[in-house]
Amino acid sequence: MDLDAFTAVRQSSWARLDELSRRRVADGAEADEMVRLYQSVATDLSTIRSTAPDPDTITRLSQLLARARSRIAGSHEPTWRDARRFLVVSLPAALYRIRWWTVAVMVACTAVAVLAGWWVATNPDALAAMGTPTERQAYVDDAFASYYDPGLGFAGVVWTNNAWIAALCIGIGISGIGPLYVLAQNAVNVGAIGGMMAAHDSLDLFLQLIAPHGLLELTSIFVAGAAGLRLFWTWIDPQGRPRTRALAQEGRSLITVAIGLVGALALSGLVEGFVTGSSLPWWLKIVIGALALAAFWTYTIVLGRRAARDGETGDLDEDAAGYAVATAA
Repeated sequence: MDLDAFTAVRQSSWARLDELSRRRVADGAEADEMVRLYQSVATDLSTIRSTAPDPDTITRLSQLLARARSRIAGSHEPTWRDARRFLVVSLPAALYRIRWWTVAVMVACTAVAVLAGWWVATNPDALAAMGTPTERQAYVDDAFASYYDPGLGFAGVVWTNNAWIAALCIGIGISGIGPLYVLAQNAVNVGAIGGMMAAHDSLDLFLQLIAPHGLLELTSIFVAGAAGLRLFWTWIDPQGRPRTRALAQEGRSLITVAIGLVGALALSGLVEGFVTGSSLPWWLKIVIGALALAAFWTYTIVLGRRAARDGETGDLDEDAAGYAVATAA
């Protein structure tokens, strides 16, 4: 097909639809005309895509049709159906896609934390770097446990701080170094505190106070780190896609993960705010934390596998994401 000739013939219809879509339609006749032109231009776009896929023309007509569709159908209002789709399909699909990245990050961070804890617990110089003997003893005897002050305010502060760390891991993921730095720093800090507690024969207290909320909280941070590193790897290896398109697709999916982690971290914040520092038996606290973690992984694996089988990735649908120009493999 001669695209220039086709454009010359159809240009007047495109211009008229553009005109109608940019102003208030005066009467029913103009509304009917807009619908007819919308259908005609949609057919033109389909023809161009299949016979002469010029990127500029496709982008132009896609934008024109999107604007006209908005005028004809009205702007989209979020509904409970959208929320349900996000929670049941998009979010679990996005989490499921990075599950092995999450496991790898979890194993690596756990190893770093254990190594840091062992080093502080067995090396006098490393232990001395944690503070003076008096400061360390005061932290072990009082400050560590008193930090977990039950209440909604404390839960809110914890939630905000952890959500910021998770967003940071994803937001700077394209750098590769950023998520690694945040994850390593977090693992070393947790391990070092555990090592100091172990050196003062209080490792059991450390584990009792970390485990209830930490199981889900740290897993959420691992997921965020995995999402950031996945974005970086997409930049390295776009898997046959144009790099910009691959980054856009992966980025949208990982924003889905970031939004979902707000909920997971809110739950861990509630556990930390109302369970960790409570008077409940320590074993019950840990059971509550384990149940929260089990719920997260069950949600990810069961719903995520189902969504993945249906071809879902956590990305936006085609209308919301925009048209991607076909390219040769």
